[in-house]
Amino acid sequence: MVKPTVLTAATLTQIDPAVAVPGYDRSAVTNGIVHFGVGAFHRSHEAMFINELLAGGGNTEWGICGVGVLPSDEKMKRVFADQDNLYTLVTKDPDGAAEARVIGSITEYLFAPDDPEAVLEKLAAASTRIVSLTVTEGGYSVSDATGEFDASGADIAADLAEGAVPRTVFGLLAEALRRRRERGIAPFTVMSCDNIQGNGHIAKKALTSFATLKDAELGEWIGRSVSFPNSMVDRITPATTDASRAEVAETYGITDAWPVISESFVQWVLEDDFSLGRPPLESVGVQVVDDVAPYELMKLRLLNASHQAMSYLGVLAGFEYVHELCTDDRFTTFLLGYMTEEATPTLRPVPGITIADYRRQLISRFSSLAIADTLARQVVDASERIPKFLLPVIREQLAAGGDIRRATLVIAAWSIWLEGRTEAGDEITIIDRRSAQLQEAVAAEDTTPGALLEVADVFGELGDNTSLRQGYLDARASIRKLGAIGAMEAIG
Repeated sequence: MVKPTVLTAATLTQIDPAVAVPGYDRSAVTNGIVHFGVGAFHRSHEAMFINELLAGGGNTEWGICGVGVLPSDEKMKRVFADQDNLYTLVTKDPDGAAEARVIGSITEYLFAPDDPEAVLEKLAAASTRIVSLTVTEGGYSVSDATGEFDASGADIAADLAEGAVPRTVFGLLAEALRRRRERGIAPFTVMSCDNIQGNGHIAKKALTSFATLKDAELGEWIGRSVSFPNSMVDRITPATTDASRAEVAETYGITDAWPVISESFVQWVLEDDFSLGRPPLESVGVQVVDDVAPYELMKLRLLNASHQAMSYLGVLAGFEYVHELCTDDRFTTFLLGYMTEEATPTLRPVPGITIADYRRQLISRFSSLAIADTLARQVVDASERIPKFLLPVIREQLAAGGDIRRATLVIAAWSIWLEGRTEAGDEITIIDRRSAQLQEAVAAEDTTPGALLEVADVFGELGDNTSLRQGYLDARASIRKLGAIGAMEAIG
């Protein structure tokens, strides 16, 4: 076997011609975009779109500077330094057909804990016109129950202290915008790419609330002057594993410390609301629209909520991979029942899309053996995901007198999943910022039935609904008696 080529700018000419590499001059690219949260999804999605734009010629003012703010981002800093900010993206069809390319649109990476001033000056520079975010559903500190900004976190509180050097995303953004205002530089656009309904509105709420607590006048100016476009983003992208690295080395002859493997399907629907201009993203397949809401509701309540709907029941039943579960007729019947009978009635018409076709396409995407996505990835920080994806469906269906049996069974399965054991007795790893609070609640279920529903940070007033509460108790009893699969089948 030929020794794989270590990925750097100097070795691009040595890579197999079957792998597309940047044909544009990366040294001529300036970074009009600063991105917080350079994880696998960003690199399979926004960075890929920008790479395609640069490859088409021109538009050299729209390169990306990545920024990491968490201690765990130090690894990305080291990898990008070694690889000249390059990485391999492999996309796969459900039938396994794959395509690889090297992405070059990220031309700079800053690690904020090392040098927050460098990040602040990058953000304050006139060349920075868009700041994009993939900081996870829980990264905005906006309560699902109240809709208000939560400033109680230790890092937020530290950033609000007088004279503090900012270390959070919103601390850095607020200080950079303060500098721009002071210097007479127009504010950049803040573009959220996270899976949250009205993600632009949530980003605005978080940033203006933080800034107002720091400086009321600054907060008012940001709310009046900064654009926060909404967006819907979609591409199933599992976390990189050692198996991913080995596959890229063996199949494509590239030694890449942090490649990305994703499905071939990709979608980005973006509201056209940018204060300092934007890249011509429609030329590379992005849907630029006036109203994102119908698209985001469809995606969040069908795709993202279905991830929740399958995961807790699937883990309890002993499944590990999404494709295994979604080639089992018992699960696909349940998922299609949830999508058709419970989620779809809460949607609006989506221009250019037939919802029934979209539902069937989702099952095909979920069934892809080529991606080997894990259920474990989908249940991280469930207490942030369930309120954003599944509970809105329950609320609207309750108001309309609609069916909530499947969504309620999912909440019940989550409560049993939180006990930490599968039906076979295997240990479940629970990663959730509220894990202690949640596990305390489920431990009280025997003496206080419905205790989980009383976690106000998750359920808010919904936990008091008598129909939901009774359905939840019945669903828990059904899982206990019949098992996860039996409880699904009992719904029909």
